[in-house]
Amino acid sequence: MEINIQTVGMTYPNGKQALKGLSLDLRSPSLVGLLGPNGAGKSTLMKLLVAALLPTTGSILVDGQPLTRVERQLKARLGYLPQDFGLFDELTVEQFLDYMAALKGLRGPRAVIRQVIRSVNLEEKARAKIRTLSGGQRQRVGIAQALLGDPELLILDEPTVGLDPEERIHFRNLFSQTAQDRLVLLSTHIIEDIQSVCGQLVVINRGQVLFSGTPEALIQTATGHVGIFWEKDAAQEDGLHITARVNTGQGVRCRAVADVLPPFAQPSDPTLEDAYLYLISQEAVQ
Repeated sequence: MEINIQTVGMTYPNGKQALKGLSLDLRSPSLVGLLGPNGAGKSTLMKLLVAALLPTTGSILVDGQPLTRVERQLKARLGYLPQDFGLFDELTVEQFLDYMAALKGLRGPRAVIRQVIRSVNLEEKARAKIRTLSGGQRQRVGIAQALLGDPELLILDEPTVGLDPEERIHFRNLFSQTAQDRLVLLSTHIIEDIQSVCGQLVVINRGQVLFSGTPEALIQTATGHVGIFWEKDAAQEDGLHITARVNTGQGVRCRAVADVLPPFAQPSDPTLEDAYLYLISQEAVQ
């Protein structure tokens, strides 16, 4: 599958401009991580890709055809987990997934439902009513419905919210395996999830693409711009964007990104989180 987003703009009826001339190419097989601050336009982009919204300007092509012409075919190939996904609390997990399978037009879905329940580690809760589930278990039900039907395109908006660390590792591995032969778009604020499994990163802010490439390429952009220092040394220093503080017996040790590091900062190799925050901080001052 190939998706071409061509100078897409999106303005809501209230006048809010969510996307501004955004262009992006996505191809399978790949696992693409989508990063950006709150309000950057990530969820709007995902809603456009599933045809829940129509762009104000620009176009979206799916395998060379306008999305509006192939919307029905696309939805038959799609698995989607929005950030705010509603569940039917009085249904059991099996009943809910059976309902979602019917909406997707799946025939003989019993085996498929058992498979996705097993893949999200909910076998013990298969006959439990959704209202009895914890937040993390409900999130897993949402992931399960997205996986129904073995979709060619999987779009996941904050899929690991509410999951404990062990569960997040499980789902990172599951998404990575899923992306071996299809296109998976993963939006998250958890940098660790992106770094572990995504071969391509897209960073969006203020409705525009700031970066598209490999995690390694993004990390390289922050080389020479990450430093460690004592908090007391930076009291009067402008231009430092602190990314972490650690209390020690000698005081507070800070980690920060800056366009030009001050003399008191000890240079440090950048992490992906450093590089992301450096990119966002640079864009904020332009």
